[in-house]
Amino acid sequence: MTRTAILSDIHGNLTALLAVMEHIETQNVDRIVCLGDVVGYGPKPCECLDRVMKFDFCVLGNHDSSAMFDPEGFNAAAEQAIFWTRTQLENAGGDELADEDGITPSRRRMNFLCGLPRTVRESNTLFVHGSPRGPTNEYVMPEDIQNSKKMEKLFSLVPGICFQGHTHVPGVFTTDSRFVRPDEIDGSYDISDPAQRLMINVGSVGQPRDLDPRSCYVVMDEESITYHRIEYDIEKTVSQIESEAELDNFLGYRLREGR
Repeated sequence: MTRTAILSDIHGNLTALLAVMEHIETQNVDRIVCLGDVVGYGPKPCECLDRVMKFDFCVLGNHDSSAMFDPEGFNAAAEQAIFWTRTQLENAGGDELADEDGITPSRRRMNFLCGLPRTVRESNTLFVHGSPRGPTNEYVMPEDIQNSKKMEKLFSLVPGICFQGHTHVPGVFTTDSRFVRPDEIDGSYDISDPAQRLMINVGSVGQPRDLDPRSCYVVMDEESITYHRIEYDIEKTVSQIESEAELDNFLGYRLREGR
């Protein structure tokens, strides 16, 4: 039985990622995958990318895309952060020793981002950043369960289960217009029925927005998915953000409240 750890929205928060990786080591997983937004907002984009590059796969997030191209629809703090992130990726400083193929770490990271797929499908399971309709950019918010036309269209594109991130709010969308939060199901949801269709938001490693500041990720096996909330040293990340003049301090302070 394959066990998969599914992470999303790391957003350059290395301290959170390392805490999650340490927890994953206790979960007997066979592989680790990422649903995008490895970078953006946070202070350690290069270090986060170096670790995600070793995962089994990663899909493209909107911040990952904006690190290569101009951002669209970003607020001022997010836009400033992504331009700073791009500078970090292009000019990694003292680690620019090329490998035997002549490729520097900076080039390797950019090549990785350029090669990220928008979707990955395995049998009846779809992995995206945003939604099955807009894999990189479309938000599916909890309140969208009130929008029957939107949900019907989205579910028409779901082969069985769709894992997604982007909103940073964990929970399970069902075809009967429910959004089930992890604390309503003791963190676990049965996915064994092959006839059901679900959209599962795995939450965020690096910037939770459900008023719980702990990192969030999911472990999937053939029977169920389980949410895990992991504490990390938030103040370390806050301090790292404060030390970068081009990153808005608010990007660190919001982490304390999970918003």
